[in-house]
Amino acid sequence: MASATKFSAIASRALSSRRLSSSASSLAAEVPSAPLDLADTRRLFASVPTSALVRSLATLSALAAAPLVDLGTAALRASTAAKERNLLRAAVFATARATVHRHFCAGEGVEEAARTVREMWAGARLRSILDYGMEDADDGTACDRNLAGFLRAVEMASSLPIASASVCVKITAICPISLLERVSDQLRWEQRDPSFPLPWRTNSFPVLCRSSPLYLTPREPEPLSEVEEDGLQLALQRLSTICQRCVEANTPLLIDAEYSSVQPAIDYFTYKAMQEFNRSEQPIVYGTIQTYLRDAKERMVSVVEAAEEEGFSLGVKLVRGAYLTRETKSSSSMGAPSPLHASIQETHECFDSCASFMMERVSRRPGAVVLATHNVQSGQAAATKAEELRIGKDDQKLQFAQLMGMADGLSLALKNAGFQVSKYVPFGPVEQVIPYLLRRAEENRGFLSTSSADRKFIRKELLRRLVAAMARRT
Repeated sequence: MASATKFSAIASRALSSRRLSSSASSLAAEVPSAPLDLADTRRLFASVPTSALVRSLATLSALAAAPLVDLGTAALRASTAAKERNLLRAAVFATARATVHRHFCAGEGVEEAARTVREMWAGARLRSILDYGMEDADDGTACDRNLAGFLRAVEMASSLPIASASVCVKITAICPISLLERVSDQLRWEQRDPSFPLPWRTNSFPVLCRSSPLYLTPREPEPLSEVEEDGLQLALQRLSTICQRCVEANTPLLIDAEYSSVQPAIDYFTYKAMQEFNRSEQPIVYGTIQTYLRDAKERMVSVVEAAEEEGFSLGVKLVRGAYLTRETKSSSSMGAPSPLHASIQETHECFDSCASFMMERVSRRPGAVVLATHNVQSGQAAATKAEELRIGKDDQKLQFAQLMGMADGLSLALKNAGFQVSKYVPFGPVEQVIPYLLRRAEENRGFLSTSSADRKFIRKELLRRLVAAMARRT
């Protein structure tokens, strides 16, 4: 099948790369005329109670304090590692539940999460991307248990107001980590040596490109055993089951990107699902591109061209990335260059150029893009680009997204401007979503410290409300 499909001719890729570069320049040039209003905090936070603003300000301020973050992450890690339940462990989890879990998560159970989603939809018409907070399964039993949880999330989404929710899934929750690492090694070696046989591979969709780092697979891997191939087929069937339920419920499914040691396998799962289920103009399955990776642009162009040749609609979620510490440590331990851009500015530029390219593509072809960004400048630029391209604000081709509990000012400004906006909404017991909470506190510490814009907007609105309240009393 690999020889039958011709992906990404050199001339076509070069042309696409030039369009990508010009898109970036165009997007950056349009920022001053952006249609977003973040100055009017009264309108911005009209649907948010004062108590919620106070709680958000307190949490974000605490997370911007490095010593407090260090203490909190150490306590969470120690409590998670403790095999016995004790008073200290209970106290740490109770504190996390009342603070970071309450701020970043929709609740511990399905009913609580559904109530949170309904409240966001009723109050501000913000959509939700439901994340059943499971990842890093060790064996098939854990994968099957997680599958049941994801199916409950799909069922919950289908019971909510129409178009108010979608669902996301982590492939590491439905396929054992060790198997994903083995499959990723095979795919990386095939990129290095195209003659390397992969008898289990049923398509030649590009998951890597010429600029992709291959240091994680320094030597030729052993072929997958019969047991491993059977496990791979079971994992693919778990994903197919979720996708089929999403098709039946007309609920979009966003597949998260994760860390480099398993990402090639995740992309293989993702594109295989897209080929099977994205057969209408509006995709059901979305993959994720992390633009802090240096090969992000080239991989994205290859994927777009391949989808067009295969004749299915491409769903792409663009993010900056959330595994900075892990990626840096991994490459450093192997004496390899970092797979990440050298600076945050290069990451911003990569995100903006990819966003502009994808918007131009979906404005005239089947497909859709979700721009998951907390960066105000990126949001402003993308909003202006969307207006220039005449992408309808109620069009499902373009959606913005931010994490629950972060960049609320940007979310509300985009929504007030008429765009489709979702909040990424994890849910599950504290001990289950600790990996997610630790990433929010540790991996993105530098990002959290830049939540100063959020804190500034909230302080401004709280002061306005205080002055207004005092004026009413006089």
